[in-house]
Amino acid sequence: MQKRTPIYIQIHNQLHEMIHDGYWKVGDRIPSERDLAIRFDVSRMTVRQAVQTLVEEGILERRVGAGTFVSAEKVQEKMSTFQSFTEIISQQGQKPSSKVVSYHVKPASNSEAEKLHLEENAEVLQMERIRYADGTPICLEVASIPYHMVSSLSKKQVTQSLYHTLETEKGISLERAEQTISATLASERVAELLDMKRGEAILRLRQVSYSKDNTPFEYVRTQYAGERFEFYVEGSGDKKR
Repeated sequence: MQKRTPIYIQIHNQLHEMIHDGYWKVGDRIPSERDLAIRFDVSRMTVRQAVQTLVEEGILERRVGAGTFVSAEKVQEKMSTFQSFTEIISQQGQKPSSKVVSYHVKPASNSEAEKLHLEENAEVLQMERIRYADGTPICLEVASIPYHMVSSLSKKQVTQSLYHTLETEKGISLERAEQTISATLASERVAELLDMKRGEAILRLRQVSYSKDNTPFEYVRTQYAGERFEFYVEGSGDKKR
């Protein structure tokens, strides 16, 4: 039986389409949560969830004291290396760990379907985790995976060692990953989960992971506590400036 698309995803998709169609352009301020709740005849909490998802995807951005705006296209620098959170933390001599905040199957949003090359009404497994280094919360990670790829796997297999399990059980191995990093501010929920203050600096990473046959198998949105984490990429000096 097809799962009914949650209301907040329906609103997310409608807002996403309105932005894509130019109803709101880059730099435009979208209506307040109160006005959107009236427009869609839903609660403000439902609207907040839809808007926050678009913020996490980099489509919208919040500005303290000003409202929520359509994000401008960012200048991008291609990163030449990829390491998992576990590898990064272990190399720093610290102990990595994680806590699962949510784990459920749901219809893919427009953004998830686009990133993962899924058909309309396809389902994804969405996993939300807090990642720690020596017990200190470093980031909040939201990963979406095509459900048909992991439907036969246990929750433990997916949450503890997804890449290893996909390779050994499904023959799916990570070949490359596209990563985008930008800056934002901690929402009330993210601040609470990461033991921060609302409005503190966040490093936001969005990543799509691909297998050897160029099939996307994971779409991750990660928010790092700005004061506890930094990215370091080593490159050669053979590029012209």
